[in-house]
Amino acid sequence: MQNWINQVWYQGHWAKWFLLPLSALFWLISFIRRALFSLGLKSTHTLPVPVVVVGNITAGGSGKTPTVIYLINLLRANGLKPGVVSRGYGGKIDGVASVTPLSLAADVGDEPLMIVTRTHVPMVVGSQRVLAAKKLLADFDVDVIICDDGLQHYALGRDIEIALVDGGRRYGNECLLPAGPLREGLWRLNTIDWIINNGGPVASVNSDNLTEHLMQLNPAPVCQVQSLNSVLLPPEDTDAQLALQQAPITAMAGIGNPQRFFDSLAEQGYQLKQVVAFADHQAYDKHQLIALSRDTPLLMTEKDAVKCRDFALPNWWYLPVNAKLSTEFDTQFMSRMTQLIQLKKEI
Repeated sequence: MQNWINQVWYQGHWAKWFLLPLSALFWLISFIRRALFSLGLKSTHTLPVPVVVVGNITAGGSGKTPTVIYLINLLRANGLKPGVVSRGYGGKIDGVASVTPLSLAADVGDEPLMIVTRTHVPMVVGSQRVLAAKKLLADFDVDVIICDDGLQHYALGRDIEIALVDGGRRYGNECLLPAGPLREGLWRLNTIDWIINNGGPVASVNSDNLTEHLMQLNPAPVCQVQSLNSVLLPPEDTDAQLALQQAPITAMAGIGNPQRFFDSLAEQGYQLKQVVAFADHQAYDKHQLIALSRDTPLLMTEKDAVKCRDFALPNWWYLPVNAKLSTEFDTQFMSRMTQLIQLKKEI
């Protein structure tokens, strides 16, 4: 199913034309929903600290989670105390709940667990992000809130919007769901503060000459999936990486664009005997993965690893990646953040 969707959205499959009436209905519903917020018939809640929404206008992965981790580290390096809210997609929380490194991905979602495992940032998940943000402020000492996804969640007021775009796939056929990957039309980019391009090449995107900022995902040395059972950050294992690069491996990925992961492994010199793409946010079957790793080591993404840590075998590994943006972006972002913090204090 995922392969067929990709053909329709990104490869010009003829089925797009049969889905366009549904896209028209999606446009109408979205328009009415935005109008209700614009007219004040639905409320947007403003918070006493700056809110940064990191999202995209397309369905599927484009690098939001590495970007959130990057912003957490950037804010901390400048003396601020960020917290994060998320819907917790794939989890089964009723209401809102805090995320800890000991949480289960099945409960809180794979991306929130990955963020907290990596950074130990205060984080609350819930389908109602306003309630999640209020719990975050009530329970933790934070002075900036990052909303992981939620560009279309207009109930949560925001001071900064950052949109991610996959530099390779971009916006596909530029149609709205379900005929295309767009959650909102390309017009929405005119309202965004920064557009981050995952992988490039970058482009100017509107009449104001707003230029995309290039983000590179730099691989770190591999780690054992079993090491994620510790509350401490797992050690990087350069020796293991060299060994894995010298023998055939099986690679798997359950992310928005698995091929990007497989291509990056090939570029790093891994010998890919087999690659297996799963759906984004896939819940894994232990026995299926054991079968995949019977004859070769199994290498996966960090997002997959947090879901497999409790039943992982010793020959299961994951490859962390670290986002890298320009000094220009860092300077612009922190300048805006300093202004916002001062404005919030004056209110």
